[in-house]
Amino acid sequence: MLKATYQWFELPSYHGNTVKRLSGKPKGHFADTGLACNLQMISSPEALGGHPLTGALFESAVISEIIKQGCSISMPPHVYHWRSHGGAEVDVLLERNGVIFPIEIKLSRHPGRTDTRGISAFRATYPHLKIALGLVISPSEKFERISENDYSLPWDII
Repeated sequence: MLKATYQWFELPSYHGNTVKRLSGKPKGHFADTGLACNLQMISSPEALGGHPLTGALFESAVISEIIKQGCSISMPPHVYHWRSHGGAEVDVLLERNGVIFPIEIKLSRHPGRTDTRGISAFRATYPHLKIALGLVISPSEKFERISENDYSLPWDII
């Protein structure tokens, strides 16, 4: 019912092999984080501050905005998530014109190199792909380089 009313969306799993891509497990998100908070009985911003789901709710809100903005262009990108068997993951992969754009979403004011481990693992797993510079979207203060291939981007400018 949540899917039919556009309250729930899923990102398909990315695999370099198109056949495997069809069988990968999707990752689900609430489109309305206010509804998600209500269902979890989070009644105020103060209660959200220390709640264990805060990071997941932040991730869902950012991914929802990325998808909305992607739909506003004439040829929106394909949107995926990626998780390796070893546990490495990338929250969002945008695929457009043969280029993969890896994005991590972290609820950290000062993201660092350790926050790009999933992106580095993705690059190592698919060395033959054309992979753009990675982004770590977070509540940071400014756009800045955090590794040789990755940047931190404040969430409120996406």
